[in-house]
Amino acid sequence: MQRPVLSVVLTLTCCLGQQVIEGQVSAQQPAIASRPEVTREKSSGAAGGVWSPALTGERRPLYRLCKSDVLEIDFTFSPELDQTVIVQPDGFIALRGKQQLYAQGVTVPELEEAVKDAYGQTLNDPEITIVLKDFDRPSFIAGGEVGHPGKYELRADTTLTAALAIAGGFTAQARHSEVILFRRVSETMVESRVLNVKSLLHSRNLNEDIYLRPGDMIYVPKNTVSKIKQYLPVSNLSTYFTPTQ
Repeated sequence: MQRPVLSVVLTLTCCLGQQVIEGQVSAQQPAIASRPEVTREKSSGAAGGVWSPALTGERRPLYRLCKSDVLEIDFTFSPELDQTVIVQPDGFIALRGKQQLYAQGVTVPELEEAVKDAYGQTLNDPEITIVLKDFDRPSFIAGGEVGHPGKYELRADTTLTAALAIAGGFTAQARHSEVILFRRVSETMVESRVLNVKSLLHSRNLNEDIYLRPGDMIYVPKNTVSKIKQYLPVSNLSTYFTPTQ
């Protein structure tokens, strides 16, 4: 009689243990389910079906120095070292009493750190402020079937549709559904994306209305663009922006 009683006790113990485990698992499930899922939106019209960081990226990236930019360097505790420098055609700036520094393509805060390191050998913890006095005005280029093709200053946050309006809007022969945005990703390479502006305006959903960056180029074709590579050499841009071609 002891064996049946023992087996019953063991069975009840196992059942209770399983219920406790199931209760703990079910109690944890809401916490797991409440975690936001990471999803990737499919981008329609992207060259190669890919929307890369170069065309999304930072909304307001810091300005990067260009050739012929004029900079004023102020030393808080050593005003005798104050100087004005120009980014030379080779990308370097000449510092007083120091070796030249490469400045093209860097931001002002990055250059401040580089100048501090350069003068840190002779000054004790120098305090430096760099002010950008003259620079290449931010701009974009609109070409193809727009009312007034040309180069326009980018004075404020400007979206693609706003830029098209600034350039005079579409002509009667414009292909609204295949507007191409070119954005430089290196000295020799640009990235492209085909945008359906017609669908964008028709849906009244401007969430995908891209903000332009300095140097962006917009091309509105006359005929259908059958295929365009996502990346192409800068030299190939003449095919789109030279009217004779």
